[in-house]
Amino acid sequence: MVFWTCKIRVILTGNYAFWSDQSEEKKSDEETGEKSMEFRLQAEDCLAEQFRLKAELQTCFVIPLLILEFSTANNYFWQRIKSINYQSKEQSMSARLQRRLVQSMCLILVITGFTPAMGQQGQGQVKSPATAKAAAVKPRLVVGIVIDQFRFDYLERFEDQFGPGGFKRFLNSGSVFANANYLHTPTYTACGHATFMSGTTPSMNGIIGNEWFDRESGKRITSVSDSTVKLLGGREGATGMSPGRLIGSTLGDEIKRASMGRSKVVGVSLKDRAAILPVGKRPDGAYWFDANTGNLVSSTYYFKDLPDWVKSFNREMRPDRFFGKKWEKLLPEAAYNRSTADDMAFEKSSVGNKFPYTINGGEEKPGSRFYNQFELSPFANDYLVDFAKTAIVNEKLGTDDDTDLLTISFSSNDLIGHYYGPYSQEVQDVTLRTDRAIAELLSYLDKKIGLDKVVVVLTADHGVAPVPEQVRELGYGGRLEIKPVTDAIESALDKRFEDDKWILSAVNGNIYFDESVIERRKASMHEVEQIACQVIMKQPGMAECLTRTQLMGNNIPDNMIARSVANGFHSSRNGNIILVPLPYYFFGEGVTTTHGSPYSYDTHVPVLFYGWGIGAGTFYDACSPADIAPTLSALLKVEPPSNSTGRVLSEAFRKKK
Repeated sequence: MVFWTCKIRVILTGNYAFWSDQSEEKKSDEETGEKSMEFRLQAEDCLAEQFRLKAELQTCFVIPLLILEFSTANNYFWQRIKSINYQSKEQSMSARLQRRLVQSMCLILVITGFTPAMGQQGQGQVKSPATAKAAAVKPRLVVGIVIDQFRFDYLERFEDQFGPGGFKRFLNSGSVFANANYLHTPTYTACGHATFMSGTTPSMNGIIGNEWFDRESGKRITSVSDSTVKLLGGREGATGMSPGRLIGSTLGDEIKRASMGRSKVVGVSLKDRAAILPVGKRPDGAYWFDANTGNLVSSTYYFKDLPDWVKSFNREMRPDRFFGKKWEKLLPEAAYNRSTADDMAFEKSSVGNKFPYTINGGEEKPGSRFYNQFELSPFANDYLVDFAKTAIVNEKLGTDDDTDLLTISFSSNDLIGHYYGPYSQEVQDVTLRTDRAIAELLSYLDKKIGLDKVVVVLTADHGVAPVPEQVRELGYGGRLEIKPVTDAIESALDKRFEDDKWILSAVNGNIYFDESVIERRKASMHEVEQIACQVIMKQPGMAECLTRTQLMGNNIPDNMIARSVANGFHSSRNGNIILVPLPYYFFGEGVTTTHGSPYSYDTHVPVLFYGWGIGAGTFYDACSPADIAPTLSALLKVEPPSNSTGRVLSEAFRKKK
């Protein structure tokens, strides 16, 4: 059955009236071979489409614009066929003449077989669906996937246990960059997610950690906290979040600008920073999970109220459907022999350390404790995939020729990794289940849009260190506490000058001095920094101490650690001292393991491309997740983000025949 559709639109920009005449030729009963022809004329108020029409026309002086829609089955494309400039006297033609004009032109097109004689391709020639597909110059959708705390070696350790539709799509048919490392310290969630779509390091985008000390307010702030906006969908009156502290643009901002606002950009995650930072300054929405209410929420930075479709999702697809569900091992017991025993003593989690896990938070009905435990389960990743599907439908992502962007960050992997460690059975199992969740998302995209019209990129925001108790058996590594370090610095400065409170805060390995005390004691900042570093380097487990004075003067040692610290340093946000532990040592209390260092176990992550315009291959040249945004920019033919410092990974591009 072949179904042809012809539509003519006449857009009268003077009063935004919208005239649409459709003629349809349908193949009827095969026995009779009869054909029927019908005409419908309708007038609609087009005020709601005013912005879109203006963006499409680029000017309000072309009146009207005629558009032909030509479709076969489910494949269609738009073709502009002619623009007619009317003189001012003709703009006042009567409604009756307008109707006749539309009817006449539609009839002409129907009679001539919907083939306007327009001459050269690119000037309006209607092409066959096959030709139109071949002529596509951009993908319809970019999907950016981040797996929170996902080391590259997970792809190799568990490859034989992956299904065919998830990671193996990338490994077998995509571009695999096997030597991608973050170039900055600290390797934290906010830093990695900001780098992902800004194409640069914290030194340029300003996101120096999940949180840091703000000298202006005199308190710790988070990377996305914003007291000027309110939370939507959470507790009434709660403070919201925004990308206000992100410096510069992202890929989403650039495709918005290039399309005159027509492209859609949406970010989704359990964590606020993971939803917000990748999609930049003005996306169509960023959504994250609120464990107080069990809702996906946003803030008034993006809109006055949550979209109706999000409210509907929160009513109908709540995480409550997972209440009481057991998290059991996906594969038979023997498949987990490559990981540590199931109940290692160092595994610290409020929900226990042995399979199976009952996801109820110890509650009789869903409440905040359940929602917090839900985040610590692989079912939260399935929940995010459900929301991503709903966003694709309701935001109409990938439905036209203006490339859209969807970012989704799976946070549960990070929470599980912190409690159980990278060699645990829990991390192995959530990795396998993440593979299946990604397969489900890719399968949906294939059915809904077609993976040949989608570009998918997958990475992680950081890796994770081995559990110190494991590496101690090999004779190195350990846990550190920051308080003995700060106490030793305070004592040394009191001894050199006079007793005072020298340190304002210590966060992310940064020591913030009270500069008013230094001035009052008539001490030099350089001397204070030198005394502090001498003390720090006498502490156990210390590799490097760098000062603000060194970093501002670009007077740093020529080594990997110093360069990594410099890439993570922003002059108005970092402290006076930055200290870096030795490999396999870390500051972290109350967790089994953590991340944040410049070492490979924290920096080495996947960078994988798949889909439209992407070739197959594995590449071992050094690269970074900061290269993702400029690579996608080149593929989409848009400007890279404003602060981009990454290179274009042209190796990924499919070679033209």
